[in-house]
Amino acid sequence: MTVTNGKEVSLEYTLKLDDNSVVDSNVGGEPLRVTQGSHQIIPGLEKALEGMAVGEKKQITVTPPEGYGAVDPKAFQEVDKNLVPPDSRAVGTQLQAKTADGRKVFPRVSEVKTDTIVLDFNHPLAGKTLHFDVKVLDVVQAQPSK
Repeated sequence: MTVTNGKEVSLEYTLKLDDNSVVDSNVGGEPLRVTQGSHQIIPGLEKALEGMAVGEKKQITVTPPEGYGAVDPKAFQEVDKNLVPPDSRAVGTQLQAKTADGRKVFPRVSEVKTDTIVLDFNHPLAGKTLHFDVKVLDVVQAQPSK
């Protein structure tokens, strides 16, 4: 059976960046289970899985437009330094906050200035080319949702 729309796919994967650093991997752990065509994963990966067979391995490169998008300059926000806890005022620190409508957001500290802090609300992998090593472990007909 091959990966086609509507099939439940079990995957083993390792995700690396251009510098070969490993961002994520489930090798030796629980497989990633997705329903092909349901947009549960980034578009470039979903497209590349189409037609793969059980046991097949593939190296897949996903560019930003098919991954997490380009870095959006409008996703940077400068805030008063006092709004950020003192122990979190370091570049790269991941913060958690809530928007006015109650959604959770996870900005990263991009820059620390004298009186303000620049927060980056882009996805951490925005603007990055992603390199996946994937192996299809299983393909079954997806169960209808109830």
